[in-house]
Amino acid sequence: MDINFEYYKIFYYVAKYKNITRAAAALGSNQPNVTRVMKLLEEGLQCKLLVREARGIALTQEGERLYAHVEAAFHQLLKAQEEIGAQLPDGTGTVEIGATETALHLFLLDALRLFKETYPRVRIKIHNHTTPDILKRLAYGRLDLAVITTPFETTGHLVAGRLTGFREILAGGEPYRRLGEGKAKPGEEGNSGGVLCGPWSLQDLQAYPWVGIGSGTATCELYRAFFFRQNVDIEPDTEVATSDLLIPLIRAGMGIGFVPERMAQPWLDAGQLVRIPLDCEPPRREIRLVYDSGRGKSAAAEGLRKYLQRYAQERPQNQ
Repeated sequence: MDINFEYYKIFYYVAKYKNITRAAAALGSNQPNVTRVMKLLEEGLQCKLLVREARGIALTQEGERLYAHVEAAFHQLLKAQEEIGAQLPDGTGTVEIGATETALHLFLLDALRLFKETYPRVRIKIHNHTTPDILKRLAYGRLDLAVITTPFETTGHLVAGRLTGFREILAGGEPYRRLGEGKAKPGEEGNSGGVLCGPWSLQDLQAYPWVGIGSGTATCELYRAFFFRQNVDIEPDTEVATSDLLIPLIRAGMGIGFVPERMAQPWLDAGQLVRIPLDCEPPRREIRLVYDSGRGKSAAAEGLRKYLQRYAQERPQNQ
């Protein structure tokens, strides 16, 4: 029986994800069609390739042997596609990018502006979601690339590379302007006769209202661990789902909270936010580029991936 070579592509994704639904999503197909093709492939090869289990799909011994060959061949085809695609002269195509608000403002907007000057015919679609949702969409093949902030964990064929670092500061709005002056040290006077001020400890600020990212997020867990190391128990009085809501709420006087320094700078300059000095350094964070190394990319997506990596290495703000 002749076998359509498209069947091997479908088998590759089923074996890769060990899940019919995820394979169908990655292929842009549906579950019944993928199941039908797998049955036809088994009939054509006259052997059992897949075994259904409670947690998904397992490969039989024959399935493992076939996957080893198909995977090698598939990667060779992807490599050839990328090499040929990189030589396409028209500079067209569409790239789907998932980005968090912080990554968008601190890195991606500037990079994309310069990229579009060079490749004006490439269409770019930006999807703004939470980090877990972006990673899920990337794994399912609904995105070409992701530009997101740490912390996060990758699984499977997802590869993450550093683009830039950024620092966060503790900030407050007008009601907390006094905190921006630092902690007074009674009995210590400067040359001008005024009372010297020093940084606050987190213990000093524990009783103030805080604004932060909601429970269950990686950012929330990052700061919980940071607070634990500083021997304080701080829970946000006001929680937000995404980081773009932090600065508006802090500016409105809802409390104090940690925000990216570069995003806060315009509001600091305008006097609508105050920097609150601390005697400890907040956790360092990074913006990273994530992509699926096991899936082929269009020439436009591969070109943008390489451009973002090169731009990250050359930009002077890279920390």
